Amino acid sequence: MDILNIKNYIQEAGQKARAASRAMARSDSGLKNKALEFIATIILQHQDQLLQENQKDMLTAGENGIESALLDRLELTPAKIETMAEGLVQITALPDPIGELSDMRYRPSGIQVGRMRVPLGVVGIIYESRPNVTVDAAGLCLKSGNAAILRGGSEALHSNLAIAGCIKEGLITADLDADAVQVIETTDRSAVGEMLRMPEHIDVIIPRGGKGLIERVSADARMPVIKHLDGICHAYIDSKADIDKAVEIAYNSKTQRYGVCNAMECLLVADEIAEAVLNKLVPMYIEAGVEIRGCEESIKLLPSIVAATEEDYATEYLAPIMSLKIVSSIDEAIDHINQYGSQHTDSIVSEDINRARRFIAEVDSSSVMINASTRFSDGFEYGLGAEIGISTDKFHARGPVGLEGLTSQKFVVIGDGHIKL
Repeated sequence: MDILNIKNYIQEAGQKARAASRAMARSDSGLKNKALEFIATIILQHQDQLLQENQKDMLTAGENGIESALLDRLELTPAKIETMAEGLVQITALPDPIGELSDMRYRPSGIQVGRMRVPLGVVGIIYESRPNVTVDAAGLCLKSGNAAILRGGSEALHSNLAIAGCIKEGLITADLDADAVQVIETTDRSAVGEMLRMPEHIDVIIPRGGKGLIERVSADARMPVIKHLDGICHAYIDSKADIDKAVEIAYNSKTQRYGVCNAMECLLVADEIAEAVLNKLVPMYIEAGVEIRGCEESIKLLPSIVAATEEDYATEYLAPIMSLKIVSSIDEAIDHINQYGSQHTDSIVSEDINRARRFIAEVDSSSVMINASTRFSDGFEYGLGAEIGISTDKFHARGPVGLEGLTSQKFVVIGDGHIKL
């Protein structure tokens, strides 16, 4: 497909999405939920086909030398397919935010003023590797009354197109506009540029993928962007922590999965309990194959570990590598997180409620946690049904972006013949 044809193709997709967004905005909850249920059922029915198409992508990715973290994101398994379907069913159980009125109040003039929650319109999503994003994005956009244009990575094309077929079949079965969710079928990179240049058809762009993709989208998009660049997540083990609890949380935060944005990349440990904690924790990391890069104080306790550089503390590894720093106080821990973190997810392990409250008040991240693994920073775990991404911005949405993050509000005024005097 040449450049001119790609431009026409993307423009046509935008026009169809705009028309479909108007139909979606007036669809009631029952119809949207029915579509989601149909899609979930069809995905399960087509599991074998989805696995076959995914294997094509996995084979090509392996031949192209794609790193293990991306392969992990790319692979579909029966369990992952079941989770995708379950996510759609969970979304049907969530309250529909569209049309919700709030803050209705009478003004001295006699008019009644409030706000009504409305869809954003057309949501463009550009993502890499993960085929499950196709399902999550479609489900959340449909339930929140939006249309979606989805552009997955070339490495997942077969998987995404197979999933798109299930979504389209579900929409048609529910008598909804089949163009409410469109998956871009070309792998040409110019398609991304065309999407970023048509604010008349796309109201917001959400990039999910590597830093290069997100930086490009942020720089070139002519519409608002919901994004996060890095997932440099921390766990801080306070001097008042329960050591056994701290060891389990820190181990899970790093090793439960490596190639995800909510995996812990840096462990901070209070100097008062560093020896007791690290003597238990470090052998567990070593057995799991995790490389530890530590500060001078930690190397005194653990001579076999690698010395950390300044760059290490600002790195999202997405791999079995982590940085370690022993700190003298909660103040030093908070300063370190606010300097090197990415405002994604940070956790404190402490039995001192006052220190825990300080931590969640002063750490400037989209998710802050007390005595819990950073791996819980996820729309599914937060009860959002699924997430379309995690935003570390402060506007328009922050943290896991679920249904409410895909809506806006407009003012509603109710009068009874009122005129301005």
